[in-house]
Amino acid sequence: MTALPDVTAVREAVADVLADRCTPAVLEDAERDGWAPGVWDPLHAGGFTTVGVPEDAGGAGGSMAEACAILEEVGAAAAPVPLAETGLLAGRLLAHAALALPDGPLTTGAGPVALRHGALAGRLERVAWARRAHRIVLLADDPGGSLVVAVVDPAAASITPGRNLAGEPRDAVHLDGVVPETLAPAPPDAREALARRGALARAALIAGAAHRVRDLTVAYTGERVQFGRPVSRFPAVADHLVRLAEQAEMAAMAARAAAVGAGEHGEPGALDAAAASAVASEAAGLVAAAAHQATGAMGVTREFALGVLTRRLWSWRDEWGGERAWATRLGRTLAAAGPDALWPTLSRGVGTSG
Repeated sequence: MTALPDVTAVREAVADVLADRCTPAVLEDAERDGWAPGVWDPLHAGGFTTVGVPEDAGGAGGSMAEACAILEEVGAAAAPVPLAETGLLAGRLLAHAALALPDGPLTTGAGPVALRHGALAGRLERVAWARRAHRIVLLADDPGGSLVVAVVDPAAASITPGRNLAGEPRDAVHLDGVVPETLAPAPPDAREALARRGALARAALIAGAAHRVRDLTVAYTGERVQFGRPVSRFPAVADHLVRLAEQAEMAAMAARAAAVGAGEHGEPGALDAAAASAVASEAAGLVAAAAHQATGAMGVTREFALGVLTRRLWSWRDEWGGERAWATRLGRTLAAAGPDALWPTLSRGVGTSG
C-alpha cells in the first residue's frame, strides 16, 4: 500500500493564514454577501488557490495530496471561498485542455451544455460561487460529438442566485446564446475526471470539518459539568464522542488515500474517488448527529461554532454525487468484476484503481 506523504508544512501554512480570518463575523457577512475577500485574498496571494494545478499551466504545482490537505484546512475553518473550484476543478480542467489559467476565483459545474454555431445552450444548476467567479469553466458537447472546454465570463450569462444550507452561493447559470471567450478540445474522459475530482474535493472538505467538529465537541463536553462531573464522562455522551471520532477519522483516511492514489500529477481512480465520497458523505451525517446529541441545545446557538460546521457537512455531503450515487457506482464496479476479483481489489491499496 502506498504510504501517505507528509503534508504537514502545507497544512500548517494554510492554517496560519486562516486562523484569524474566518471569524464568526466574517462567516456571517459571507452568508449575507456571498463573498469573503479577506479570506480569499491572502490564500490567493500565497499561491494556495492553485495548488494541484501544474506550474507550466499557470498553477502553483504540487500534488493531489497537497491540494486535498489544503482543502481539509479550508473545511476545518469553514472558509467561505471557492478554493476547490479554482484549483482542482476549473484549474485542472483548463490545464488538461492546454488553456491559460485566468487570475482570480474560478468555478465550474456539471450539466448538459451544448455548443451550437459558436454559442452555448443549456443551464448549470447549483454552481458554487458563480456570481463571484472571475470566470466559469465548463464542458460542452460540440456538434461532432466531442467534448470541448469553454471559458465563460459570468457577466455574459444569466445567473439566478441561490445558496446551500451553509449560506454558500450555489447559483443557476443560464447559458443560452452565450459565446465563450475561449474554446479548446477536452480529453474524452474529461467529464468523468471532473466528477471524480469534485467528489474527492468535497470528501477532503468534509474530512477537515469533521475533525474540527470532533475537537469542538470533545472540548465542550469536557468543560461542561453536570452533577459534579464533566458530561463527557456520562456513558451516553461518551458513546457519541467515540462514534464522532471514528467517523471523522474514516472520512480523513478515505479522502487522503484517494488523493495519494492519484500520484503527483494524475487523477483519482474510479474506485478511490467513489470510496472517498461514499465514506465521507456518510460520515458527514453521522458526525453532525453525534456532535449535536453530545452538545445539546448549545450546539445550535450562533455563539458556538458547531452549527457553522455541521451545516457545511450536511451541504457538502450531497454535492458532486454524494453517498448514494458513489456507493452505487462503487458496488456496481466491484460486482461487475466478479467474486474472485473482490478481495484482490480491496487489498491491493491505493494508487492502482483505474
